Amino acid sequence: MRSIILGAGFTGLGAGLASGFKIFEASDKPGGICASYYIGLDGKKYFYRNNEETYRFEIGGGHWIFGADNEILNFINSLSLLKSYERKSAVYFPEKELYVPYPIQNHLFYLPEEIREKALHEIIQNSEKQIKNISTMADWLYVNFGKTLCELFFFPFHELYTAGLYTKIAPQDKFKTPLNRDLIIKGAEGKTAPVGYNATFVYPQKGLDDLIKNLERRCKVNYGKKVVKIDIKNKEVLFENGSGVKYEKVISTLPLNKIVQMANVGIDEDLLPYTSVSVINIGAKKGEKCPDYHWIYIPKSKAGFHRVGFYSNVDNSFLPLDSQKSDDRVSIYVEKAYKGGRQLTESEIRKLCDDVVKELQEWGFIKEVEIIDHTFIEVAYTWQYPNSNYVEKAIEELKKYDIFQTGRYGKWKFQGIAESIKDGLKIGGLNL
Repeated sequence: MRSIILGAGFTGLGAGLASGFKIFEASDKPGGICASYYIGLDGKKYFYRNNEETYRFEIGGGHWIFGADNEILNFINSLSLLKSYERKSAVYFPEKELYVPYPIQNHLFYLPEEIREKALHEIIQNSEKQIKNISTMADWLYVNFGKTLCELFFFPFHELYTAGLYTKIAPQDKFKTPLNRDLIIKGAEGKTAPVGYNATFVYPQKGLDDLIKNLERRCKVNYGKKVVKIDIKNKEVLFENGSGVKYEKVISTLPLNKIVQMANVGIDEDLLPYTSVSVINIGAKKGEKCPDYHWIYIPKSKAGFHRVGFYSNVDNSFLPLDSQKSDDRVSIYVEKAYKGGRQLTESEIRKLCDDVVKELQEWGFIKEVEIIDHTFIEVAYTWQYPNSNYVEKAIEELKKYDIFQTGRYGKWKFQGIAESIKDGLKIGGLNL
């Protein structure tokens, strides 16, 4: 009998480093959705850079490290040297070719005067009311930002971002949509302020793969171990390849909804809502209208994507070596969300990639494409229904069978890499 860890993402690796317990990972490499990978101009894929003529991408799109305290930052930096950045992001309205710096409510002076005045009036007016019965994300957005901004940006963006769930789910992302009415008023007067959860961020100089590699070498990871069932009666984890392992305690970083299903634990509430995401990674010749933002939020696109990120605007090490000096290429990720459980066919993936490329070319972001690669994250964004206690109930129920959930998906809450590593270290016995 022994304690084991499920999942070799950042949380699982942190737990493995701190505890020395064996880690069981479904894939053949560590890092989960935060892993970097490389594709050469010859189309060959690598998981560590061994060819300078390669683009660097990430499986789940840009994963920048934010919100870390000094202790965890120092720990991460001891494994892989970090570089600091100040966020540069915007909302983009393609039909008007208009960029409004993020967050839009703090930069109203970029909008036409009539829209700006209406939006500001609604925000101030709502702040003076005592509004009750806010249950959904749509309710929260409308109450805080008013009809004008909701119709212009918040509703169409969240329709894409949540795959239509924003009218049904609780407002869990309030910290991602910062509301400070004093800053909003100042913004309407032409002043700006770096607000939000990732106003500054860091990233390993050698890429996430370097950080992951240096964590992994301190752990005992067993690959090709996809969990299909947890026998809570006999305390055994069963894998897809027919093998199994007895346990005394399980530290699980796998999605909470999946663990509940595999352990066959009954929770008397509606199932947890979630969204899946297609990530289209593109290496291309840079277009004449390619912006210099790190990422942009899209309220309307023909292909239905909600965000475009520019890896190489954050750091040119995402580009092949010869373009790191000439600046003639760009490394991009594009995200499109789907309701959880949706699966894409090969023909749908090809069409999506074609549509995305065509639209980015129409916008002038890219010219000819050199590399395009699609990844699909089944459980990408986690949500809850209003007044739901499912997460708390499920976590407590699993503890009865010595299964302890941790990390972003294990706890079913949004958090970044730094907090996920810290969760792993803490549950593994090392408190920073």
